[in-house]
Amino acid sequence: MSNDNGPGAAYTGEVTVGGPADVRVLPGLTVTKVAVGSLNNNAYLLRCTETGEQLLIDAANEPATLLGLIGDAGLATVVTSHRHHDHVQALAEVTAATGATTVAHADDAEAIPVPTARIVHDGDEIAVGRVTLRAIHLVGHTPGSIALLHDADPAHPHLFTGDCLFPGGPGNTRGNAADFTSLLDGLEEKVFGPLPDATWIYPGHGHDTTLGAERPHLAEWRARGW
Repeated sequence: MSNDNGPGAAYTGEVTVGGPADVRVLPGLTVTKVAVGSLNNNAYLLRCTETGEQLLIDAANEPATLLGLIGDAGLATVVTSHRHHDHVQALAEVTAATGATTVAHADDAEAIPVPTARIVHDGDEIAVGRVTLRAIHLVGHTPGSIALLHDADPAHPHLFTGDCLFPGGPGNTRGNAADFTSLLDGLEEKVFGPLPDATWIYPGHGHDTTLGAERPHLAEWRARGW
C-alpha cells in the first residue's frame, strides 16, 4: 500500500482507466484515487482511519469500479465537485446501492441529475468520520464548482480541486474572459493566497500536482487567458 508523500513514498497519483487505484495513507485519512470513463475522470474515495466512514468525491463513471472500491464498508457521502455530466455518470447507481448522502454547491445542484440532499456554500465543512473537509467555492468552470480542503496539517494541506485547477493551469472556461478571470481570481484569493507550496493538488482528471509547482506560472496563465 502506498503512503504519504515523504521520502521514498510510493504514491504518485498516476492512474489510468482500467488500471489499479493508487492509495495514500495520511494521518487519520486514507485516499484512494481511481481513473474511470472515456474522459479519464478521477474519483477519490476518502476513508477515516479511526471510524472507517467513507466519502466519495465525484461518482464520475464505471459504477462497478467505484462500488468495488467502496466494498462492504459502505459509503456515507458523495460530494459532486461540479455539475458537468462526466462527473456524475455513476451517481445514481452509487447512491442507489449505498444510500449515501449527496452533497453539492447550491449553484450547481439543480443541474445534477440526482437530487442533492445537502447543499453547501463557501467555507462549509463536510465530515468523513472524524476528519473535516472545507468547501472552497470557485466560480468560472461552472457557477457552483467546489474544491475540498483537508488541512489537518496546515504545513502540508491536501486539496481536491475538481476541474478548477490542473497541472498547467485553471480548468476550461470555454474562451469566456469573464469566467476565466473569475476562476483565476478565486484561485489566487482562496487557494494560492492562503495555502503553502506544499499543498498537494488532486484534480478531476489526470495527474496530481502541488501549489509550489504551479505558483510560478500564475502570471503566465493570466496573460494567456486560459
